[in-house]
Amino acid sequence: MFFKTTRLVLAAAFLGASALTGFADEFKPENPECIAPANPGGGWDFTCRQVGKSLQDQGLLDKTMQVVNLAGGGGGVAFAEVVNKRGDDNDLIVAASSATATRLAQGAYPGNSMDQVRWLATIGADYGVIAVAANSEIDTLPALLDQIKSDPASVSIAGGSAVGGWDHLKVLIAANAYGIEDVRTVKYVAFDGGGEAVTQLLAGSVQAFTGDISEAKGFVDSGDIKVIAVLSPERLPGEFADFSTAKEQGVEAIGANWRGFYAPGNMSDDAYNAWVEKLSTLYSSDEWKEIMKANGLAPLDLQGDAFQEFVAGSVKQIQDISREIGIIK
Repeated sequence: MFFKTTRLVLAAAFLGASALTGFADEFKPENPECIAPANPGGGWDFTCRQVGKSLQDQGLLDKTMQVVNLAGGGGGVAFAEVVNKRGDDNDLIVAASSATATRLAQGAYPGNSMDQVRWLATIGADYGVIAVAANSEIDTLPALLDQIKSDPASVSIAGGSAVGGWDHLKVLIAANAYGIEDVRTVKYVAFDGGGEAVTQLLAGSVQAFTGDISEAKGFVDSGDIKVIAVLSPERLPGEFADFSTAKEQGVEAIGANWRGFYAPGNMSDDAYNAWVEKLSTLYSSDEWKEIMKANGLAPLDLQGDAFQEFVAGSVKQIQDISREIGIIK
């Protein structure tokens, strides 16, 4: 049931239509800022920096977007900062992903809920990967999972989400699909962001890494890690074509992480609509399509009300999964 339910969640991530709530002709952020709720080097950091640069390059922002890394609590520190201190900041947007919805679903942000912020838009979906250090003797996903089966204590897997978070769930999806009946035996170590998790992998503190392909790309390019499986239905195009999927290795596991933004809950309608329009225009551009291709992002086009509804549905579905595996009651 766990795997079946998970597949429903992942399938839902690719359903939806573009829906803008309106357009604001006059609003221009005076000091545009994006909070990346993790340390530099992870997926949220990539989301803020790449989108900020692209918005300015295309003339959608008049000023450079400041990126602030605010790590802690798997995004909870940033969420609380926005809700409690910056609830009416019209210049602020915050990077979010499936990991954000997962933590909200599991009550990992104490006292906070998804309705306290406004959900802006997605900028694509990022497929999950499982990787090891470049010098590891493990070359395939079945080899890693066989080692976990035979000696669970010998393998620790690092990720940039909290225990029970999206990075953790991706490993459980793969383990469950491979026939590991009690997925709670899989050792997962949580860090504040994918960059920190990879650092621990390179230091030899853990044996594998679970994250998203945008997080792993730089470390693959530098020769530090090797991807042993991409959690996509088929091989990705271009420079990612050499990475084999879990599915072609006999592991029926798919994991897609949407990437997008939320805004303060009391942001004005004019500001909200303007940010939605800017992100929608960016997403539709040929330049952004090339960036998506270069960074392994798959299409996912949701804005405004459609995105708000999508997040609400995701939160409910993840709650159901989490209860099934005992993460929440």
